[in-house]
Amino acid sequence: MKQRNQTQKGNRRTKRWLLIGILVILGLLYVLVPTIHETMNRIVRMFSTGDFQAVRDFIDSYGAYAAAISFLLMVMQSIIAPLPAFLITVANANLFGWWQGAILSWVSAMVAASLCFYLARLLGRDLVIKLTSEQGLNSIEQFFARYGKHTILIARLLPFMPFDIVSFAAGLTPMGLMEFALATGLGQLPATLIYSYAGGKLTGGAQALVSGLLILFAASILIMVLRLWWKDRQHKQVE
Repeated sequence: MKQRNQTQKGNRRTKRWLLIGILVILGLLYVLVPTIHETMNRIVRMFSTGDFQAVRDFIDSYGAYAAAISFLLMVMQSIIAPLPAFLITVANANLFGWWQGAILSWVSAMVAASLCFYLARLLGRDLVIKLTSEQGLNSIEQFFARYGKHTILIARLLPFMPFDIVSFAAGLTPMGLMEFALATGLGQLPATLIYSYAGGKLTGGAQALVSGLLILFAASILIMVLRLWWKDRQHKQVE
């Protein structure tokens, strides 16, 4: 048994150093290869503007590979860049149709979340802080301490909760990957469907429709969270 545990620790240590090596190589490529550097900076600038049309045109410019580029953008925004994922979701729906776009967005978000979860489990808290921020991680961990096993589902339903930090924080808990994936899938589905449906109808002046839908969605979720908080408070008073 002892030998088995030592073997598992050794394998985990090897995987950890291998992953760190890959991250270092990617970092060097970003610094040393002008094309990669310029493309990454262009992507960050594009998302920072919040311009849906710019994101749509960028994905569409890859033609037959547009879906693959969208998939990679969703993974990238979750792991290495604090980019608004809903812009990708809206662009997917506008390019591929609302339900096809919803499937692409939901699947790619699930893969991105699971990858963040696995990275956190492999790298540990100190390195996760370097990928995110200590303040952000601490705030999400407080959320975990308060809501326990319901944290992932609640966090995924809230549009203002940072997708990547929630996934990383979950990987630092004893939670299993299947439990995490199920809660993420269920919690992410309503927002994906709403953004996709709105994105599929986004033409010209329809931006007001999107804004209205997002406000309505956020208000509905806020009411739900306040209801959960009130029930939790009442339950503690009874105890």
